[in-house]
Amino acid sequence: MTRATPRAASLGRRMLLGAVLWIGVALAAGGWVLVDLFRGHVEAQAREALVLDMDQVIAGLAVGPDGALTVERPPSDPRFGRPLSGFYWQVGVPPEVRSRSLWDAALALPPDLPQDGEVHLHRLTGPRGAALLTAERRITLPEREAPVVVAVAHDAAAVEAAVGRFTRDLSVAFVVLGGALVLAAAAQGAAVLHPLRRLRRQVLDVRRGRADRLAGSFPAEVTPLVDDLNALLDHERETVARARRQAGDLAHGLKTPLAVIAAEAQDLGGAGHGEAAAVLAEQVEAMRRQVEANLARARAAAARDLPGIRAPVAATLEPLARAVGRLNDRPVTVAVPPDLAFRGDAQDLQEMAGNLIDNAAKWAATQVTVTAAALGPERLEIVVDDDGPGLPADQRAAVFDRGRRLDESVPGTGLGLAIARDLARLYGGEVALDDAPGGGCRAVLRLPRSASPAGRA
Repeated sequence: MTRATPRAASLGRRMLLGAVLWIGVALAAGGWVLVDLFRGHVEAQAREALVLDMDQVIAGLAVGPDGALTVERPPSDPRFGRPLSGFYWQVGVPPEVRSRSLWDAALALPPDLPQDGEVHLHRLTGPRGAALLTAERRITLPEREAPVVVAVAHDAAAVEAAVGRFTRDLSVAFVVLGGALVLAAAAQGAAVLHPLRRLRRQVLDVRRGRADRLAGSFPAEVTPLVDDLNALLDHERETVARARRQAGDLAHGLKTPLAVIAAEAQDLGGAGHGEAAAVLAEQVEAMRRQVEANLARARAAAARDLPGIRAPVAATLEPLARAVGRLNDRPVTVAVPPDLAFRGDAQDLQEMAGNLIDNAAKWAATQVTVTAAALGPERLEIVVDDDGPGLPADQRAAVFDRGRRLDESVPGTGLGLAIARDLARLYGGEVALDDAPGGGCRAVLRLPRSASPAGRA
């Protein structure tokens, strides 16, 4: 019994799954890097804007006669004049002068005072809990001995909003790109695996008898496999042919000794030893029948699994039917589709169908009808009908016993049906007997079918 091979995961599916995984990882990593770069770029622009506004505040600083600080030319951005707008500036800690937008609040600057001229950047929480990007610088005015700290703050929400918009747009673009890359990977995988699929179809053709070799051009990576498979097929055919030749040699080698023994039996009968001669002749005939049956089984066993073996049913049965009809003086009508083929050896088909047709012709009253049809893509059926007396249902099993003859008056060896059934079973088929529709007996032979080469995919 052949053990079923566990079904492995599809190579194409594995390739596509791997491509999807790596495309997803690459796009996710690339997206993270791009968003981080964009954030850095936006924050750098925000810092430049902070420093520019801070320079405007410093440029507008003035010291009054009483030593009080004022900003004569504040930054031109109107948001510094709108209360709690998120854009603020102040001079001094605590503030001596501040933007209108701060109202009566103050920026909570950290205690790390910068050196003169040095700019410190911070993220602070401003009025109403808003996140602020803040720049501060310590300067010394000529009119004052003590240095002062100038701070400018912008709402960080603008940066986050820009980064959020960029992230959404980038996500949509990456989803589209990822889909396109997956489709491209699927197309590439299909192109790469096409030679293997073609090889699989050709192997299936060989297995079903549509072809006897793998043909066509294959990529360099697959060509050695194709060559090895063709070499294996050739070796298999040569092995079967050698086994068949040996079987034929054995049959030929046995015929001569059996003929000599049969002649000796006749001589014994002529010499007055009739009883011994009859026994000897009977045993010789039994040996001949056994040799024929076993050689037929050996031949079928050698040919049944031969890849690419194929026998056209019509071309095999029509001459056989004519010969049987002439021998038995009965017309044998054959109706077989021209493209129907048996997945096996033509000689074995002749042996099986010939025994059934010959048996039907011996019992038929006027005629024998042979028909055949396909039973799906894998099976075929050959039906032999005669118009004889028929066969009772309780005797149908007995006629398959070796050497069993229900009527000794009809010539035969009693081995034909048994041989036909044994050969059919070797091919995975069967022989069954039934009543013919118009009376008589019906023999049904079911065998593996070989698809037509014209139907090759």
